[in-house]
Amino acid sequence: MKSLNRLFRPKSIAVVGGGAWCKLVIEQCQKMGFDGQIWPVHPKAEELAGLQAYKDVASLPEAPDATFVGVNRYATIEVVRALSARGAGGAVCFASGFLEAQAEDAEGADLQAQLLEAAGEMPFLGPNCYGFINYLDGALLWPDQHGGKRVEKGVALITQSSNIAINLTMQTRGLPIAYVVAAGNQAQSGIAAIGEALLEDDRVTALGLHIEGFGDLRAFEALAAKARALGKPIIALKVGKSAEAQAATISHTASLAGGDAGAAALLSRLGIPRLDDLPSFLETLKLLHVTGRLPSNRLASISCSGGEASLAADTGHDLPVVFPPMNETQQTDLRTALGPMVALANPLDYHTYIWRDGPAMTRAFSAMMDPSLAITLLIVDFPRGDRCSLSDWDCAIEAAIGSRAATGANVAMVATLPELLPEEVAEQLMASGVVPFCGLSEALAACAAASAPQPTPEDPLLLPTPMVEPSLIPEAEAKLRLSDYGLRVPKSIRAKSPGAARAAAADIGYPVVLKGEGVAHKTEAGAVALNLNSGGAVSEAASQMPAERFLVEEMVTGAVAELLIGVVKDPAHGFVLTLAAGGTLTEILEDSTSLLIPASEAAIDAALDRLKISRLLAGYRGQPAADRAAILQAVQAVQDYVQADAIGLEEIEINPLLCTPTGAVAADALMRRKDILR
Repeated sequence: MKSLNRLFRPKSIAVVGGGAWCKLVIEQCQKMGFDGQIWPVHPKAEELAGLQAYKDVASLPEAPDATFVGVNRYATIEVVRALSARGAGGAVCFASGFLEAQAEDAEGADLQAQLLEAAGEMPFLGPNCYGFINYLDGALLWPDQHGGKRVEKGVALITQSSNIAINLTMQTRGLPIAYVVAAGNQAQSGIAAIGEALLEDDRVTALGLHIEGFGDLRAFEALAAKARALGKPIIALKVGKSAEAQAATISHTASLAGGDAGAAALLSRLGIPRLDDLPSFLETLKLLHVTGRLPSNRLASISCSGGEASLAADTGHDLPVVFPPMNETQQTDLRTALGPMVALANPLDYHTYIWRDGPAMTRAFSAMMDPSLAITLLIVDFPRGDRCSLSDWDCAIEAAIGSRAATGANVAMVATLPELLPEEVAEQLMASGVVPFCGLSEALAACAAASAPQPTPEDPLLLPTPMVEPSLIPEAEAKLRLSDYGLRVPKSIRAKSPGAARAAAADIGYPVVLKGEGVAHKTEAGAVALNLNSGGAVSEAASQMPAERFLVEEMVTGAVAELLIGVVKDPAHGFVLTLAAGGTLTEILEDSTSLLIPASEAAIDAALDRLKISRLLAGYRGQPAADRAAILQAVQAVQDYVQADAIGLEEIEINPLLCTPTGAVAADALMRRKDILR
C-alpha cells in the first residue's frame, strides 16, 4: 500500500456523489478555508455546492489527492477502481454494508474483498467510515457537523467510532486538535498505519487512540517504534474491560487473563498508557501537547482552600503519583512569599491573604516550583460566567502565566469541577504554556499516565497461532514436557490402581502427595491428598477419589509462598503470561499481573514485584526469602516451551509453584493442547 500522506494532507479533493452528505463535505472545506482544488463528481449534476461538477473520475482535471466516495456500496467499488487506475492519492469509503454487515447480509464479506481488489495499491479508509478532519490545512472529508477549528499544531485522534469522533470535536476544554480520523471497517488501512502517517506530520504533538480491537499486532509494534523514534507520546482508551466481555473458562489462568488482560499487557509492552474514560483521555492529551511526557510522578498542589488541598491529596492516593514533602529551599522561599500565618505543606493551602495581588501570587507559586517536581498544579475554580463576574480571577491567570515564565517549570491550572474552567481561559493558558486541566480527578489521572515509565523495547511478540480443539494433557506428561525446558518438578510415579499407588509411594518415600489424573481442578474435585505418611493412608485416599488412575509425588516442604504461572493463547493479543498468588488463594486474593510472551527477565522480575505477595517472596517478618533466581528460571522454562511448541497450544498452568528458599518446584501442571504432526 502506498503512503497515506497524500490522502491526509491533500492539495486536491474530489467528492463523488450527490445529496446532503456530499454537499456538506464541500461546504465544510470551504468554510474551513481549504485552499486547494475541490472537484464534485456526479453523472448528471452540472454543479454541486456552487462548484462545477464532473461526470466521472476519468473527467477530472487530474488525479485527486483525496476523494470522498459517498455512493452506495456497489458503486463504491467501481469508483475506487477508477480512482486507483487514475493514480489517486486515496479515498474515504462512506458506504456501509460490507464485512461489518455479514451477519445480516452474506454478500458483505465478498463485497469487501472486491473493494480491496479494486483499490490495489491505493490507500483508503473504511468502508463504513465517516472519514477525517485535518484542522491544520482545513481539509475535511467529513459528512457531518464537527466542533473544531483551524490550528497550527495539535494532537491527533483516531477512533473506531464515528460518533465518538464527532463528540471529541465538540470538546470545550481548550485542546488543540490537529486531526480526527474515523477508522471505519479498517478493511485496508488499520489504526496503527493511520497513526504512523499522522505522527509523521511535524505539527502533530501526540496521538490518542480509541480502540475496540487491535487487529495487526505487528503494525502496532511498528507504530510504537515510530512514536519512540519521533519522541511523540501515544495514549489509548481501550474498551472491553467489563465482565460481559469475558468468556467462562476451565482454569484459573484463563479466568485471570481472560478478556482484557491481554489488551492491557499489550499496551503496557508498547509503552502506551491507558485511560479509562474520555475526559481523562482528553486531559492527558492536553498535558502531553504542552509538556510531553513528564519526567517523574512527583507533583505539587497549591490552592487557597484546605478543602481543596485535602481533596487533591485524597484523589491522588490510589494513583501512581506522589506529593513529596517540601525541601528547605521551598520552605524558605514560601515563608518569604506568604508570611508566618500559613502552614507549609504539599499539597499547600496558601489561604487568601495574597488573593488579588498578582505579583505576590506569582512569587508564591514560583516558590513552590522546585526542579525536583514534574509539574505544579494550581487549583482554581472559576465562577460561572452567565451569573457572575470572572474579573476577580484575573490575578490567578496572571500568576499562573507569570510563574511559568519565571521558572520555566511545568505548570497547570486545575478546576476541581470540569465545567468551572471557561474555554476562553483554557485557550489563554494553553497559549502561554500552562496546562488548563478540567477536573481534578482527570488532572491527576493525566499526570499518572504522562509520567508512566517507558518500557525497554522487547523482542517481537509471539503471534497467536490458529485455534484448535485441545485435549487435557495428563499432568505427568505435562510436567515431563515442561521439565525438558528446565522446569523443576517433584519426583513422581503414575499408578493405575490404589494398590499400585501404594507401591509407588513406598518407592518414592514418605511423605507423598496423591492426585487423581484427568481432573482439571483437583482440589475442588477432591482429587488431591497431601502429606500422606503411610501406605494405608495412600490406599484410603485413592479409593475416595473420583479417578481411576493416579499420580504419586514426593511432598515438597518449606515453601515460603505459592505462585501461579499461567499462559493462555489470546487470539487478539498473543500468548498471555500471567503471574499470580497461587494455590487455593488464587481467586480469593485477586492478586495477578499479566505480560505477553516473550517477556524479558527484567519485565518478569518487575511483574513479580507488583504482586501483593511480593513481600512473602522477599522474606516477610523475618521469614526466609524465596529463591528469586529459581522462580525466574521456572517462568523462563514455561516461556521457552511455549515459544518452541506454540502450534496447537491453548493453555498452560503451573499452580502452585512452590517457592522455597532453595528452589521453585511445580507441584501441579495443567496443559491443554492439540499435538499436531509436522
